[in-house]
Amino acid sequence: MWPWEHVAVAYVAYSLGSRLAGRRVTGAAAVAVAFGALFPDLVDKPLSWVVGVLPGGRSLAHSLLVAVPVVLAVQLLGRDRRTGLVATAFSVGYLSHLPMDVLASGVLGGEFDTGFLLWPLTPTATGQPASPAFVHLLEQHREFIAFLTGPTGRRYLAFELALLSVATVCWWRDGVPGVSWLRRRAGGLRKLVHGS
Repeated sequence: MWPWEHVAVAYVAYSLGSRLAGRRVTGAAAVAVAFGALFPDLVDKPLSWVVGVLPGGRSLAHSLLVAVPVVLAVQLLGRDRRTGLVATAFSVGYLSHLPMDVLASGVLGGEFDTGFLLWPLTPTATGQPASPAFVHLLEQHREFIAFLTGPTGRRYLAFELALLSVATVCWWRDGVPGVSWLRRRAGGLRKLVHGS
């Protein structure tokens, strides 16, 4: 799956869960759910594609043997109400990533890859790319564009547009959380750098 798809799925899940619990999505939680949704790829892809220490872009952080302890540790660290919502948001994002990669592997690749879920006990189907990371990303992009020209690809594109639309509507109805939170953090960083 593409990063924006992971973020969209995670945000919709967290937003709906928050509504059911009678809570608003805070700015920090919105950022945490997006970060959690991207976390497995932020760990595995650089460590595989750039550094070469992992066997593939879906291995260490995509494994339930790592994901479950990480989520439990995050939940333990976020025991109070304020940090608890952020911890839960990260956990929802992280845990939504894994089944969506299984689903995407079946839709895009024709076979549902579940091997990475128990890596290193089971092998991962994705290996290290033969080309440098940037070139590999361009190759993936080119393959995806070619996939979109077929009938399955057009249905996938329709699904993706619907998913992004639903996520955008949820985010808008939630009051676009995360934007002002990020602005405040960027302002603080700017003051720190410029010494004002």
